[in-house]
Amino acid sequence: MVPGKKIVVIGAGNMGEALIAGMLAAGAAAPDDIHATDVVAGRLDQVKARYGVRVGTDNKAAASWSDIAILAVEPQVLDHVLDDLRSVLDGAKLILSVAAGYPIARIAARLASGARIVRCMPNTPSVARAGLSALAWGDRVTAEDEQSARAIFESVGRVVVVEERLMDAVTGLSGSGPAYVFLIIEALADGGVKMGLPREAALALAAQTVFGAAKMALETGEHPGRLKDRVTSPGGTTIAGLHALERGCLRASLMDAVEAATKRSRELGTE
Repeated sequence: MVPGKKIVVIGAGNMGEALIAGMLAAGAAAPDDIHATDVVAGRLDQVKARYGVRVGTDNKAAASWSDIAILAVEPQVLDHVLDDLRSVLDGAKLILSVAAGYPIARIAARLASGARIVRCMPNTPSVARAGLSALAWGDRVTAEDEQSARAIFESVGRVVVVEERLMDAVTGLSGSGPAYVFLIIEALADGGVKMGLPREAALALAAQTVFGAAKMALETGEHPGRLKDRVTSPGGTTIAGLHALERGCLRASLMDAVEAATKRSRELGTE
């Protein structure tokens, strides 16, 4: 929990709303302790109606009120947001940035000295409170700050702490990874439709199969290769399917996807 802390969420988009919903559901914060801002007034009306939190379009006033500022805006507009908030985001506030590819040093350079900054990379399953958030601590962050950041992001899933130099790779894997998995689910369902299954049934089979396999990998702690081998009988259907995937270079394609997204995350940090 983050008891007594006033939290502003700058940017009430999908991730900002997911964090608000998660904090409230987990009891990490009360509605009166959360203030959401956005440039779209209609979006704020929706957030207020759903969660009963404070809302407004004035980032500076909301940030000044807060103890913790969550910067949930796109990296392309973060420079502008930071410039606007420079006078109020000082060393007295904890700053949590979820902007992909945007390093701590670049944030610190646009703020007053002494800023306490945590770089965060949550992924979209946070909307279902099944996300994975990677956190990297800035050098001014205190033990209490670490506890607060963990409490906020654990409200929407699991948390891992990494060195900041690894955050671009985290972005390429778990940040962008849900899109890769959605594509795999869609492709599996299309395969089922090709083989005669109704679309609705094929999608349910594909999604639940991916969910169940991921749950097994997490809960058993076994290497995925060993879990794969358990399903694979000599001369059976599974090895025939796996052979087709290996012929199609599935492994290499996924590795290339992680590499490409990691490189793009690095580029965003310099644009």
